[in-house]
Amino acid sequence: MQKLLKLTSWVAIAGLAWTAGYFYNARYGGELSWLRMMYEQKMALADQVQGPRRVLILGGSGAHYTVDAGVMQQELGIPVLNLGVDGPVGLDVIIPSIKDKIRPGDIVLLIPEYLLLLDDDGFGDRSGQFSIAIGQPGLGGIPAKQLAQDTLMVGAPTLRALTKSSLDIVEKGKLTGYYSDPITQNGDPTVLKQRTKSKWWQMKIKEPISDYAYERIAKFRQEVEAEGATLVLGLPWLYASDDPQTIENVQKTATQLEAIAPVLYDKASLNLKADSSLFADTHYHLNQPARRIRSTELAQQFKQVMGDQIAASPLTQQPQ
Repeated sequence: MQKLLKLTSWVAIAGLAWTAGYFYNARYGGELSWLRMMYEQKMALADQVQGPRRVLILGGSGAHYTVDAGVMQQELGIPVLNLGVDGPVGLDVIIPSIKDKIRPGDIVLLIPEYLLLLDDDGFGDRSGQFSIAIGQPGLGGIPAKQLAQDTLMVGAPTLRALTKSSLDIVEKGKLTGYYSDPITQNGDPTVLKQRTKSKWWQMKIKEPISDYAYERIAKFRQEVEAEGATLVLGLPWLYASDDPQTIENVQKTATQLEAIAPVLYDKASLNLKADSSLFADTHYHLNQPARRIRSTELAQQFKQVMGDQIAASPLTQQPQ
């Protein structure tokens, strides 16, 4: 009996410790909590923004920190929402996490980073924890073993995270994180981080799109069309090498994606950029001037591909 009471006490203590860690990691203070809050804000915007035709931009941070949906909305004359979240969430979780926001008439623009395009199983480092944080554990079919491990980890703050939070309180008087800055009414970031510590190097793309990513995006087209919407794809801007292997693999990726849906990209450059001054803190995230250039170019490519559908929208005469 005493052993049972002792075991029960340890289980209760472990449960309390996990719960405390969960609230820090997923609800307030940890990086996961800021990502969750940003995601929930974007989903709320998707519920609020009305219109017979909207453009919903999906992807990881390569969409969030690259596209200026406000600029695109001005160019296109229809509501444009930036619903990009975080690449390590994984393609298999990003897609279903926004699926119920797609309405008939919407145009869904998926801009996946190569992190997502080259992945062999659709899951990333944050797949399980993100699904738990947004209240949909196992979203996208996360394997049971990974979900169990992630469930344990979501209740275990790292020393690094706790140290950062402690310094935040001392130096700033509040907790902050990578995704803690406000977003605009279009879902765009209001603050762009800059690269300060490491030097730039040109990324190489060593493989074309994986078979898994191709099949998942092809299936996504079916899912989008089942909702009465249209899928369009986009290649990301990338600070990259111009070596033959990279060019060949990106060209193959573009060709395969074009077999699924229209693809927006510059056919001359393949969206591979040699000027690091366009970029903010990563090979995908753009500085503000580059975001405007990128978004204006994207809108023009959008018009070329979807011109008839955009012209058919009443909002082109009465933009919001």
